[in-house]
Amino acid sequence: MDSKKKNIILESRNLTVGYVKKTGNLIIADTVNFSIEKGELVGLVGANGIGKSTLLRTLTGMQNSLNGEVFLNEKNLKEYSSFQLATQLSVVLTEAPTSKNLSVIEMVSLGRQPYTNWVGSLSEEDKKTIQSALEATETEALANRKCFELSDGQMQRVAIARALAQDTPLIILDEPTTHLDIYHRAYILKLLKKLASETKKTILFSTHEIDLAIQLTDKMLVMAKGETYFDDPCKLIEAGRFDSLFPKETIDFDGKTGRFTIRK
Repeated sequence: MDSKKKNIILESRNLTVGYVKKTGNLIIADTVNFSIEKGELVGLVGANGIGKSTLLRTLTGMQNSLNGEVFLNEKNLKEYSSFQLATQLSVVLTEAPTSKNLSVIEMVSLGRQPYTNWVGSLSEEDKKTIQSALEATETEALANRKCFELSDGQMQRVAIARALAQDTPLIILDEPTTHLDIYHRAYILKLLKKLASETKKTILFSTHEIDLAIQLTDKMLVMAKGETYFDDPCKLIEAGRFDSLFPKETIDFDGKTGRFTIRK
């Protein structure tokens, strides 16, 4: 087995995602193919309603595919038990956690559930991992505060800390910058870039911040009508993959700057 194959963490082969309905399958995206390597930061972009969340739910096993296969560490996703999957994949969703009455340290500690004993007590190793997650996301000072006391940006960092505490090779985030101002959007994406670089974890996230994703990511998944493209940002720009994401009468994409501009 070559070294490149060994480094592939997440792979999609001829994947079709969508929904089963009585009137027939509703296909959201068809023939999606990509492979993401260890330590890569990958952005998933596309217009509203194009199916980014549906694709992420399928890649995490929350939703069945209509066709094709997903491989996590070279093993078919369907072959993982729930427990096994929790040690390989952590997910950060857009929705706020169900209980904001927990303290930050309690919330982050939930990431250790796949590894704790049946009474849920934390070992010294668990505590070290939790502390490292707090340090990496700069949430140490928030440790004893209740989650309901936090701003959206702080809460998003805590959610990422919990995923880091879970200590999986792959982290998937659905719109981690939703409801944040421009500073905190940039902060969160730069944090993800830093984590991928320093911890060598593979991070896949969906975002509307296409300009920032172009600047920061190693690879991008671009969902357009009828097609999904995967490559590094520069090659996607050269191939014109961002040009058709939005109606040209409203928004233009400048391939030289990698930015979208509003037509006057």
